[in-house]
Amino acid sequence: MLIVQLALVSETQTNQISPSQLNRVAAALQKQATRDFGPLWQVDATVDAFDRLEDVPVGYWPLIVVDDVPNAAGFHTDENGQPYSLIEFGDSWSLTASHEMLEMCADPFGNRLIAGKSPHPDQGVVEFLVEVSDPSEAAEFGYTVNGLLVSDFFTPRFYDPVTTEGVRYSFGGHITQPRQVLRGGYISWREPVSDEWWQQTWFKGSEPKFRNLGRLTGSGSLRAAIDAKTKTVSRLAVSGPASKPFSAARTLTALAKESTNARAEAWRAEIGRLKVANPAAKAWKGKES
Repeated sequence: MLIVQLALVSETQTNQISPSQLNRVAAALQKQATRDFGPLWQVDATVDAFDRLEDVPVGYWPLIVVDDVPNAAGFHTDENGQPYSLIEFGDSWSLTASHEMLEMCADPFGNRLIAGKSPHPDQGVVEFLVEVSDPSEAAEFGYTVNGLLVSDFFTPRFYDPVTTEGVRYSFGGHITQPRQVLRGGYISWREPVSDEWWQQTWFKGSEPKFRNLGRLTGSGSLRAAIDAKTKTVSRLAVSGPASKPFSAARTLTALAKESTNARAEAWRAEIGRLKVANPAAKAWKGKES
């Protein structure tokens, strides 16, 4: 199985992300990818933090934190067709970073389609764009890893033809049936008869709504086009800090910091005792051979 190798890098002009923060977010994303996402989607991924883009090894796909994202499109491909993601900096940037990381793992090139029954009552079988974080992307459905807020995601059973009791449709359990859109989220699909793209969105109001995006005329990544149209990254950057899970994550982070500080001091004290006591010298009797 090929391994998806991702590099988390900060390119913010204001230098608001310290190396310590970057490493902590990378560690949380790595744990989410390995513990939560990988077993469900059968994907192996690594997430490593690097100080500069110049330090990113060849073969890694970057997740780049910037001050603002042009056209609010998180996903892009470079001149060689290789994927990279832009993450808009903000108080809850770990949520956006998680969103982009998960979707990079599930569909690195942004063109993966899965056939299924359309949510629209006047349509038949359509082709859904696989964006694993979009239907439950709102911060209120996120959860914490290492005290940091990360994104929910759906499972491969999300595209099932019918609802089955006991099936897990999203990691957090908020999605309870196939192809369900939660408040603050959306799904996108191509209707093959008309060759038009559609979405079901729930950005406003008391229930999801359908919207016709028209035909895609470009030849680039489908996800890049959808992201630019829907402005996912900027929406997450704005909505995240106002959510209850983000407030809970900040409280948890502060408590976790007390624990890690105490543990660090204990380790330093232990190292100091080792230097003074030299226990290895006392562990053996007799002469060396």
